[in-house]
Amino acid sequence: MTPDSAPRTYSISELSRMFEVTPRTIRFYEQEGLLEPERRGQTRIYHDKDRVRLKLTLRGKRLGFSLGEIREVIELYDALPDGNARQLRRLLELLAEKRTNLQRQEEDIRLMRKELDDVEGRCREALLALPENAEG
Repeated sequence: MTPDSAPRTYSISELSRMFEVTPRTIRFYEQEGLLEPERRGQTRIYHDKDRVRLKLTLRGKRLGFSLGEIREVIELYDALPDGNARQLRRLLELLAEKRTNLQRQEEDIRLMRKELDDVEGRCREALLALPENAEG
C-alpha cells in the first residue's frame, strides 16, 4: 500500500476539533466501548470507523438515545453480513420510541401550561379581590 492509498487516521485532537467535543468526551466513549482506537504506546490512533462511530454516537445523544441504545445500533452495524439492514430496522424502532416519548412529553407540557394558566388566572382574580386593591 502506498502512502497515498493508506487509510486516513486521526488523532484525538483532530476528532475533538472536527466534532467540537473535548478529548475527555472521546476518551469516555472509548471507555464505554463505543470507540476502539488503535494504540501505539500511549498514543491513540483513530481510523475512519472510529470517526463514523463517534459521529453516530454524538447524533444518537442529540436524539436522546442512551449509550446502551447507541451501543446496540453500532454493534448491529458491525455484525456482518446483514448488520446494516438489522441496524436500520432497529434504528427505526428506536426512532419510533423516541417520537412516541416526545409526543407524550408534548402533551404533558400542554397540560402543564393549561394548569399554569388556570392557577395564574385564579391568583390574579384573588389579588384583585383583596381589600387593599379594592381601595387602590
